[in-house]
Amino acid sequence: MNAEPTRSLEIEQKYDVDADTPLPDWSALPGVAQIGTPEPRELDARYLDTADARLAAARAALRRRTGGPDEGWHLKQVTPAGKLETHWPLEAADAPVASAEPIVPDAIVAAIASLAQPPFGVVARIRNARTAYALRDAAGGLVAEFVDDRVVATDVRRGVDTSWREWELELGPAAPADADEIAAFFAAADALVTAAGGRPAASDSKLARALGA
Repeated sequence: MNAEPTRSLEIEQKYDVDADTPLPDWSALPGVAQIGTPEPRELDARYLDTADARLAAARAALRRRTGGPDEGWHLKQVTPAGKLETHWPLEAADAPVASAEPIVPDAIVAAIASLAQPPFGVVARIRNARTAYALRDAAGGLVAEFVDDRVVATDVRRGVDTSWREWELELGPAAPADADEIAAFFAAADALVTAAGGRPAASDSKLARALGA
């Protein structure tokens, strides 16, 4: 794996919704003037951890995901400011058949050595039929991305399947930077979701929900 990883901070809000919950009118959000056309994405992720769940204990998650514009390996770490994501792109040598268990590349093993040591095994598989919408300001800047997710998850160790629908709203480069403005933006989103029949997510991640946490 020769490519250097990229890093970003995710500031997002997640919501639980029913299968037939209608989408809110996101143009009512502060600063949002345009709603992009729906973009379908088929995502398939395998999450890995040690047998004694060292990554989970460090509030981190490692996955290999195919599909979507950012397919690859992702390490997510919970921080006070949001989720820090480190992303490594897939390479030809890192492309096992669909049924094979992914092997964590040496570069990623080295990068996460302070959190956990191999061996790593798959703890969950999460498949997601996602529809993404870009929420833009009047100048075309990306204020946020909204995604409507229909999820099928497998807890590999217990052999338990679950499915659900959820929404995520993640701030983009043109989002407000001031803490009070961010809080006001998400408060407005909460109100729109509540009016549509949704509610704040009971779990802070798909992995946690898949594993029953």
